[in-house]
Amino acid sequence: MAVGRVLRPHGVHGELRVEILTDSPEHLSEVETLYVGKSRRPYHLDSVRLHQKIALLKLASCDDRNAADELRGEYLYVAAEDAVPLDVDEVYEYQVVGLTVVTDEGQLLGEVVEVFTAPGANDVFVVHGPLGEILIPAIEEVVIGLELEARRLVVRLLPGLLDSA
Repeated sequence: MAVGRVLRPHGVHGELRVEILTDSPEHLSEVETLYVGKSRRPYHLDSVRLHQKIALLKLASCDDRNAADELRGEYLYVAAEDAVPLDVDEVYEYQVVGLTVVTDEGQLLGEVVEVFTAPGANDVFVVHGPLGEILIPAIEEVVIGLELEARRLVVRLLPGLLDSA
């Protein structure tokens, strides 16, 4: 699970200025290992400080500004077992990406390719399929079935939702 994205070095001793991508940044202090980039290279997390809306992280073997600068733009991940536990009715974003989306009437809408949170609003599923790109709000009135085992998301379309597709 992605928990942050490296913005830039912070100082000269290898500390990283990180955009927080988790709802529970305080949980990072309990994590021992972060995985960096697409290759998920493991790094021991030496320290973490929360400062305003960013995190300042120090990774082992990232000891100077140049080493920190090499990580600029990279995503930081935690292992699934280190992620914040969810409530019974919650799922992680990565579990939703790739699900087939169908309506309650059986119409195929496509596949979830991304999940994003609109500022000040709810999560939105970006679906690509035969009708092009559709934005599905992740709200109870719309999402009526989430079947992880079947890799399927069942939705009830609100009036006008497909008009914008």
